[in-house]
Amino acid sequence: MDISVVVVTLNTKKLLLDCLACVFETIKEISFEVWVVDNNSTDGTLEAIRERYPAVNIIENEENLGFAAANNQAFRQMNGRYALLLNTDTVLTNGAVKELYDFMEANPEAGMACGQLLNQDGAKQNSIANLPTLPTLFCNETVLRILMPKRFPSKRREYASPLKVDSCIGACLIVRKEAMDDIGFFDERYFFFLEETDWAYRMKLRGWGVYFVPTARIFHGQGKTVGSGLNSRIMFYRSRYVFLKKWHPYSYPLFYSVILLRLLANTVLSFIGVLFTLGFKSSIKKKVTVYVQLLLWHLQGCPEKG
Repeated sequence: MDISVVVVTLNTKKLLLDCLACVFETIKEISFEVWVVDNNSTDGTLEAIRERYPAVNIIENEENLGFAAANNQAFRQMNGRYALLLNTDTVLTNGAVKELYDFMEANPEAGMACGQLLNQDGAKQNSIANLPTLPTLFCNETVLRILMPKRFPSKRREYASPLKVDSCIGACLIVRKEAMDDIGFFDERYFFFLEETDWAYRMKLRGWGVYFVPTARIFHGQGKTVGSGLNSRIMFYRSRYVFLKKWHPYSYPLFYSVILLRLLANTVLSFIGVLFTLGFKSSIKKKVTVYVQLLLWHLQGCPEKG
């Protein structure tokens, strides 16, 4: 078996069915299997899969285990030489998986690779993630990408050939099984967010390459699987702190202080924006609300619930 496609879902039936349709329509010339890990959906997801795609392997959980743990369940049972991780809000273009597969076959030192993520209108999304460092935590990443494009590659530049990167956005990610066996699966301390960044970092430490393949193009409905409200932001902060405690235990207080300082600055700037727009700009008011709630969450000691 060449590829094991792994999709984790929770109450995203319509997105999942569209995702599976494009998997079966666009993956050609490659042997593959599909694993769907369901984190206790209540929207009829499992019934719909069994009716439309009886060949799909299903792992049914009785609770939401999160992204990392759910993927690991499929990794333990997959038969492919590669795992292809897909978010339910991705739509593969023709040839995208073949581009990723051919790249991995031609580059045996590559542990993982991602393609170019696209908005519905074809505009590019950032597909490359940077490791959390003091510069990336303290400064706006957009500014870093403009000032130092070689160190911080992004959608702002055109790339004609594959590029070595720090990490990949995990919406569509191909990973070599041999590399997975070498470094282990996802760290399940990450419920959602940064599990692929941690994985990429561990791969690089073991000598595996992490790549961006621009010719593999994938449409991605950014934020549709996890949302963009307060809960998703808290999950992101939790994961970031897991990463920093794990890899920077001695300098963690400094990293934490920088993050809190930037959050405070963003809150103040957004509040000033509300004043200047006389409160008519609802998007800015929403930002202020989220920032204030995040600050309160930090002041409460970043509780596991809340």
